[in-house]
Amino acid sequence: MTDQPAPPEKLSRKDQLKRLRPFLWPALIVLVLALLGTAYFLRKGSRPPAPSRSQPVSAAEVAIKDMPVWITAIGSAVPRNLVTIRTRVDGELIRVYFTEGQIVKKGQLLAEIDPRPFQAQLTQVNGQLARDSAQLQNAQLDLRRYQDLWAKDSIAKQQLDTQEALVRQYQGTVENDRGLVQNAKLQLSYTQISAPVSGRIGLRLVDPGNQVHASDANGLAAVAQVEPMTVVFAVPEINLPEITRRMASGETLKVEAWDREQKNLLASGKLLTADNLIDSTTGTVKLKAVFANAGRSLFPNQFVNVRLLLGVREGSTVVPTAAIQRGTQGAFVYTIDAENTVKSVPVTTGTVDGELTAVDSALKPGEKVVTDGSDKLRDGAKVEVMTPEKRQAPANGGQKPGRRDASASYGKNSGGSPSRGDAS
Repeated sequence: MTDQPAPPEKLSRKDQLKRLRPFLWPALIVLVLALLGTAYFLRKGSRPPAPSRSQPVSAAEVAIKDMPVWITAIGSAVPRNLVTIRTRVDGELIRVYFTEGQIVKKGQLLAEIDPRPFQAQLTQVNGQLARDSAQLQNAQLDLRRYQDLWAKDSIAKQQLDTQEALVRQYQGTVENDRGLVQNAKLQLSYTQISAPVSGRIGLRLVDPGNQVHASDANGLAAVAQVEPMTVVFAVPEINLPEITRRMASGETLKVEAWDREQKNLLASGKLLTADNLIDSTTGTVKLKAVFANAGRSLFPNQFVNVRLLLGVREGSTVVPTAAIQRGTQGAFVYTIDAENTVKSVPVTTGTVDGELTAVDSALKPGEKVVTDGSDKLRDGAKVEVMTPEKRQAPANGGQKPGRRDASASYGKNSGGSPSRGDAS
């Protein structure tokens, strides 16, 4: 028989722990270090970093000012009168006396239709009037003779009555002829077409030599009265009571017309009237304003931005519109205290006039608010107010900083990065 190897000796739990003891302490130390490191980084990430460097910003002061209350709307320029020039008689258009786009005056001769057929008709009815007038005159002479004979009892009463009826008949014929003469003169006058209103005439739709008719749909041209000019716009119905109250009291409400980009004031005028009903689909009411338009800056059917002055709020607290920020809690501004530390203050915005906005808040006149560079700000952050002198101060060896030099200068002095407005 061969010898069998002895089975391995089974170790007790105590012996096993003795063998693993050299490895337990290093593992425990590594675990503790890992826990401490995790806790350190978690605590560092949850704690906001302390503001170590100042952020360059632009600032302005809170002021007290009388703020106008403007109602803004979109409108369209409409001519005070728009007339299509049409012929009232049929005939050949022989002459045109206007130039397309010309400013014409009321009563100015614009075109002429061949007058010869109407002159011939006038001659004809004048001849009829002369003939019937002669017959009337002869009948009146006979009537006077019959009246003398009747007084002498030389003729019958019936003969006198017949002559009187004949005179009245000729009188009616003469009156009819006179009406025909007047109508012929009127038709002849229609051959000369004049401007019914003053204004700017449009493109010519018919050339000389064409036959024109009173039933033509397009006409010869159109005249738009541009002095004065009106603008039609719509405002919310909530503003209507105040508008009607001021109009009823005789107050003149100022209206301004601005261009599409709202950069150039085109004209200033006054509110003329309001429509007699509210559009139920939009909840707005149409208003019409009138402008003198002496410089002809308003053109028919031109798109304009309209501002209606509804009043003035005296003693309003105003800040630059650029200072107002928007957040989850609403509108707010960053104020700067004496230590150049910022704090967010909630505000309620009101009337806007150009670059200023009226606000309702705890702001006091003279307080500084951040107008540029607020992208990275938070409560308690340090800022450096960049005045025009600081921006123009030489940097980097006496050279005025450009875009890169300005960033380097901000980084060197305050450690922050400039806002887009300061960098430019």
